[in-house]
Amino acid sequence: MVVDAAFMSIGLNYFTAVVPGVAAYELEMLAGRVPDSLSALSCVQYESVARIWKNRRSWEMAKGVADCLSRHGTTTADGDAVALRDWAARASLESWASDPVGMIKGVGINTYQYLRMMGGVDTSMPDKIVRRVIARIVEEAVVPLPTKDDLELVDTIALIGRVTGQHPIELTWMTWMVQSEGKTMRMDKYRDLLQRI
Repeated sequence: MVVDAAFMSIGLNYFTAVVPGVAAYELEMLAGRVPDSLSALSCVQYESVARIWKNRRSWEMAKGVADCLSRHGTTTADGDAVALRDWAARASLESWASDPVGMIKGVGINTYQYLRMMGGVDTSMPDKIVRRVIARIVEEAVVPLPTKDDLELVDTIALIGRVTGQHPIELTWMTWMVQSEGKTMRMDKYRDLLQRI
């Protein structure tokens, strides 16, 4: 999940770039060629993983997040998952920039929120796709809702979720899936990948 967030953080297409990169990492991990724990990932050398993903900044961010989270867990995969969940449960949106994870170079509010979502927090990301879809919804609303800054957008998505009975995390995924690429909706185009995600 940390590698997924690190790859996603540079803004490439999630389905055509990030998911295949994470899948390649997973195969290497299962073969024992790359780290399989947060503590090991925190020490990874770029040269040993560049064949999978060439962006050094992504790896530095992954190392920083892994190091920060590994201090909360154990050296087992279950401990790593617990560490992510514990951090996510305690991490505050309002103070994201001063959170130890939020202060890591390369972790912006979108990556921070994505990590919280993967840690089990029912929240949303204020990325450009989510912003565009929610802006259209807000334009059609009878009551205008605030979306000027990132925190307002996350709060507005939570409000829309309460009114519609949807979870903010579901609304976030919905915005990504209803976008089209060419003449095909992402939901249809990447249907096979969705089971993997």
